[in-house]
Amino acid sequence: MKVYILTPTSQLFEGDARAVIVPGVQGQFEILERHAPIVSSLSKGMVTVTDTQGNKHQFEISKGFVEVLRNEVNVLVRQS
Repeated sequence: MKVYILTPTSQLFEGDARAVIVPGVQGQFEILERHAPIVSSLSKGMVTVTDTQGNKHQFEISKGFVEVLRNEVNVLVRQS
């Protein structure tokens, strides 16, 4: 799946990934290939992306939103 992590001023990550873990307001959840469409607000915590080689990329956020649609994940965040 294609993953984009954006702040208002920069792009933190763009690439293919196996999994994305985000800090949802109701608790942490994981997004995998072919996840059902979803829009969710995010709370303070870590966004973890596991790329196709198995490498983990972590980003600390203060809040944001995630949208999953057609095997594409868009994470719009503010950092602390």
